[in-house]
Amino acid sequence: MVKPIKSEEQYESYLERIYALMQTDLKADSLEADEVEILSILVKNYENTHYAVEKPNPIDAIKFRLDQMGKNESYLGKILGASRKSEILSGKRKLNLAQIRKISKELNISADVLVQEY
Repeated sequence: MVKPIKSEEQYESYLERIYALMQTDLKADSLEADEVEILSILVKNYENTHYAVEKPNPIDAIKFRLDQMGKNESYLGKILGASRKSEILSGKRKLNLAQIRKISKELNISADVLVQEY
């Protein structure tokens, strides 16, 4: 019987079970597929509670994404305008809603990250 995860040992056990099930040829709508889905939900909930990852600083996220894309900061200038880019990256100006929307769309960064205080 599947129960809520209340210990690290149970968490590890569920991870092992998910791994074992994923190594099989799961059929959609089978008991095993349902078990993987339920265990995954429980594991995700446990991880969100015990291993929460903080969202990155918006400016750090922008710089990281530009690097991932192989673009330099001038690319951000094309999105926002050169003067705005400099002010935002230096911390002199905060992102506004229109800029958050543009950056989110162009750089594929979640708006949740960009709207944070920094």
